[in-house]
Amino acid sequence: MIDNVLGTTRRFIPEIIFNLFSRPYHWMLALLSAIWYGFPSKKITVIAVTGTKGKSSTVEILNAIFEEAGYITAVSDTIRFKVAGKTWDNKFKMSTPGRGFLQRLLHKAVKAGCHVMIMEMTSQAALLYRHRFIELDDLIFTNISPEHIEAHGSYEKYLGSKLAIVKNMRRSHKTERTVIVNSDDLEADRFLACAPDRKVSYSIHDVEPYRLKIEGLEFSINGRTVRSHLSGQFNIYNILAAISTARSFNIGDEVIMKAIEKFESIPGRVQKIKSEKGFEVVVDYAHTADSLEKFYQIFKKGGLQQARNICVLGGTGGGRDTRKRGIMGGIADRYCDDIILTDEDPYDEDPEKIVRDVATGIKVHKPTVMMNRRLAIREAIRRAKPGDSILITGKGTDPYIMGPKGTKTPWSDARVVREELEASNVKAVEIN
Repeated sequence: MIDNVLGTTRRFIPEIIFNLFSRPYHWMLALLSAIWYGFPSKKITVIAVTGTKGKSSTVEILNAIFEEAGYITAVSDTIRFKVAGKTWDNKFKMSTPGRGFLQRLLHKAVKAGCHVMIMEMTSQAALLYRHRFIELDDLIFTNISPEHIEAHGSYEKYLGSKLAIVKNMRRSHKTERTVIVNSDDLEADRFLACAPDRKVSYSIHDVEPYRLKIEGLEFSINGRTVRSHLSGQFNIYNILAAISTARSFNIGDEVIMKAIEKFESIPGRVQKIKSEKGFEVVVDYAHTADSLEKFYQIFKKGGLQQARNICVLGGTGGGRDTRKRGIMGGIADRYCDDIILTDEDPYDEDPEKIVRDVATGIKVHKPTVMMNRRLAIREAIRRAKPGDSILITGKGTDPYIMGPKGTKTPWSDARVVREELEASNVKAVEIN
């Protein structure tokens, strides 16, 4: 209720005046929401995950481990919300919702008897004080790379927003507040330096030797071979973040490894849909240059293989970080055999201009432009032959295509893939 009252009040304030008082407004909203719901984060263990990439995956893997250990959990990430046995999709188009939502979710988790809340915490949330008055027990830092610069103004300010989440832990009254950090990241020391109580770090070297395979991962921990259904080196990092956190709660390795080996997939993250005709479709959220390249590396073709990568991609959302569009086109040019450029989230920008920007980086292949995303996916399926991989990136589990003046078109890449396979009389024989 309190967030609705303040939201209504905002509509009567001229935009230029509101912008001047934006930060105090969001701070006050966070405070009043916490008061209204009785400061629920004091009554439950709260773990936050921040970083440029891997946040949702780390939340989901860690949740699986806690569930395997017998905990009643709550979750808030880009994919979904969960309180005990109830789960529903995140349709906010934001990883860390505002307007009192998190305080209300924490309140529901406490009422439901949850032992732990695991949540994404983004830099933009910190910019709007959504992290304030949430008392953290643990914070996981996955990695950082230039992203959301249009919202923050510079990389250093973007980093500063991430560091503000760590520094805010000092206001927490929880005991043994722990910061878990990817020590392979260049900014690791800056996060560790802000840790209020305990510092935990993890590295890819902790699991060497490891094997990367299209169908999964294989690595060693304490002399035991662990096999995961997840793919890509980036998921080793996500798994390590979850393992390090679980161990800080004294969850035993047997439980941890059992959870990891049982954990099959994450919606919209290397989500595979295999067809009876011998090709597969893979849906992934990759929307930065770095994440796109790491995703494509999983499916790199080579040698005498005749199989191809048919790539369907857009670019950045309208008005967002335009500098990386050509870079992403260049990455597609290196890893893809057939490229279809399409619409993604144009907002108020000309979608065809976004695609043209992406195409500036494509020098070797001649991309097909199909602005209708459904038709682009249909065409990729039409072109696919046995052994091919159709790689669809940029949306993941995003529930809408965002258009001009706030218009939203309901969307799901995975659902559209299934519908187009069915329309083509191609049966999906396995869906992960």
